Amino acid sequence: METELVKNEIYDCRVTGLTSQGAGVCRIGGRAVFVAGALPEELWRVRIVKVTKTAVWGRGEELLEPSPLRRTPACPVFGRCGGCAAMHMDYALELRFKLDRVNDALRRIGGLDLRAETILGAPETEGYRNKAVYNFAPGPVCGFYRSRSHQIVPAERCLLQPEAFDRAARALLSWMERENVPAYDEAAGRGLIRHLFLRKTSTHFAACIVAAGGVGPGAVEALRRACPELTGVLLCVNRAPGNGVLNGPVRLLWGSPTVEETLCGARLELSPLTFFQVNTAQAEQLYALAGRYAEPAGKTVLDLYCGAGAIGLAVARDAARLIGSDIVPQAVDNARRNAAKNGVVNARYICGDASAVAAKLAADGLRPDVIITDPPRKGMDEPVLAAMAAMGPERLVYVSCDPGTLARDLKRLAALGYAAQRCVAVDMFPRTHHVETCVLLSKLKVEHYIEVDLDLDELDLTSAETKASYWEIKEYVQEHFGLSVSNLYIAQIKRKYGIIERDNYNLPKSDDTKRPQCPPQKEKAIVEALRHYKMIKEDTE
Repeated sequence: METELVKNEIYDCRVTGLTSQGAGVCRIGGRAVFVAGALPEELWRVRIVKVTKTAVWGRGEELLEPSPLRRTPACPVFGRCGGCAAMHMDYALELRFKLDRVNDALRRIGGLDLRAETILGAPETEGYRNKAVYNFAPGPVCGFYRSRSHQIVPAERCLLQPEAFDRAARALLSWMERENVPAYDEAAGRGLIRHLFLRKTSTHFAACIVAAGGVGPGAVEALRRACPELTGVLLCVNRAPGNGVLNGPVRLLWGSPTVEETLCGARLELSPLTFFQVNTAQAEQLYALAGRYAEPAGKTVLDLYCGAGAIGLAVARDAARLIGSDIVPQAVDNARRNAAKNGVVNARYICGDASAVAAKLAADGLRPDVIITDPPRKGMDEPVLAAMAAMGPERLVYVSCDPGTLARDLKRLAALGYAAQRCVAVDMFPRTHHVETCVLLSKLKVEHYIEVDLDLDELDLTSAETKASYWEIKEYVQEHFGLSVSNLYIAQIKRKYGIIERDNYNLPKSDDTKRPQCPPQKEKAIVEALRHYKMIKEDTE
């Protein structure tokens, strides 16, 4: 029988597990209570801070019995900065937590019997990132966002980044203080410096100043003095509201506009807007695994969300033909140049949205033997999955940075005739809660296949619809409000606020059928989720 829990009551409890975000889970009076920073098997004195019908949150007041796998975080802002979630864990526990997270999503969200065979640990858990974004705010202050906020936590040194990144950030901040250059104020829409985007490879180091206007030569000089290893300084003029970083035209201020790296034996050129895995050593392991799953020898390979072409180029020499696709023009340009630079003559690249490109290729009769896909965190829209299945490849290789959206898409692909066969997790992001996963799917050997009817009109999604999936909205509402909401409720609220839904969304079978209306409490939670994902304005009522 459950005990009614009340805010500010204190209990002693034993932690039994971890959430997908790395918070400890214990049971008090039959209820699950989430406690940030707590580890399995620990005994904590916990204060109840929030109680809802479906979830309870607590704050650890005193650690009574620590886990032998607890470690003292080396970072002084751990727990305040939103970057790290696992620095207080022994690395073996972190890997186990991430492997469990993948397998839990496959079972709970995907309804699959498949389990990740193992997780490939990283050789280095510090200083591994080849890319970083430092944020600026009035003061001026420089640092990283607190979890789920735009409040900046100042940080002199980030242990996940190369030391040169911190040097560059301090140099730009010192120049701003010396020259009285204002940081951008998001609320007021005034000021100049917004972010510093950095990318470093084994041979190159580029800094991109993100500002609401132009900057003088003093900023470039300050960066070059502090970081003589710099090979290029760029400026992105970003006047757009919201949290997009490189959201505007980019121009070169000094040096080279691109960086270069070698991955899986291929030389790659990368522009600032081009996606590239943040951990080069682990990307080598991931792409080698994807290549083994693909078995590309003598086959036609389609590489969706190809970025600079890294995965495709890793298999192109064995493949008969490679077709790559990405929505970012700079990425496609990089991919074409990278293919030429590496002597790959059997590759061509298409710039466009994955849904439209996949549907067009399917309509044109392309029948690839293998499709490799590495989508963004939100996963793939249903039209992309349908178009992939319509092309009938024997193998699909799905690379994902989010276990939840991966499991959702694997479930959808199962309904389209593709069964997940093998799965391995890769620790691309040590000391955080994020994890990369690579899955091999095979076409089911059945006598009758589902005919997939692609309606190109359905591919005309509004920009707001593409910002967050239904699954992401559900997760946000569950995590922040403890409420479960249906796709139907989300659709009702999106329509209410002018976010266009397809006309046939969840229509009842009978005209007389009464559809349930979203309750006010759940409507409020969904609206907050839409605001969080910038799908409606902050002041929308």
